Amino acid sequence: MNDTTMRRKVAMVIRHLAFEDLGTLGPVLQSRNYEIRYVEAGDPLPALPDVIQADLVVILGGPISVYELGRYPFLKDEAELIHTRLLARKPMIGICLGAQLIAKQLGAEVLPMRQGKEIGFSPLSLTAEGRQSALGLLGSEVSVLHWHGDQFSVPPQAKLLAGTSHCPNQAFSLGDYLLCLQCHLEFDASALEKWLIGHACELHMAEINLHQLRGDSKLYAAALSDAAQRVFHAWLDQAEQDLP
Repeated sequence: MNDTTMRRKVAMVIRHLAFEDLGTLGPVLQSRNYEIRYVEAGDPLPALPDVIQADLVVILGGPISVYELGRYPFLKDEAELIHTRLLARKPMIGICLGAQLIAKQLGAEVLPMRQGKEIGFSPLSLTAEGRQSALGLLGSEVSVLHWHGDQFSVPPQAKLLAGTSHCPNQAFSLGDYLLCLQCHLEFDASALEKWLIGHACELHMAEINLHQLRGDSKLYAAALSDAAQRVFHAWLDQAEQDLP
């Protein structure tokens, strides 16, 4: 870690659902001396200068789609926030919906998955560039949580880092300042029941076996938590290098 860990830093976090929070990324940021400021989607967003000044911006997941502007007008303001942050080329992480929103701002397509939703635990298949990135710390054995019905294409200027057989585009990066994850690397097993309750309708319609999800969480969550925190620390080590 560099000298910026001695200064109180600010992480601005856009949250779309109360239970889809930073998860295991939260303790990582706290250990690195970040003040975490949640911004709830649907509430007024911060002024754009504040977006630029934040040391880190994190855009979390949610059950809506980037192409639903007619139903959720706040997405237009959120897209402007993301666009401003991208222009500043300062550290930003997108997870699930957050990654899709960022991909859209970079000119990529975001569309429903033809083969249906991907919900459950499975490992990522890392690309050569992914193995050289912070995600390389996952290896090929750690199962991550997947929970999405849309998918992004990879922006032309970005590096594809990982995929699965169900969804070939799972993660991409841009320089040292942007990491986008379709999967939920931040998943915290202690919140699982909140996810199951909050997404009950989606899970029922997708015919997902809740007992299997609970069982798989017991099998995989501890290793995922450990590996994910190492990944986040490694990525932040790189991303923080240019911070004042």
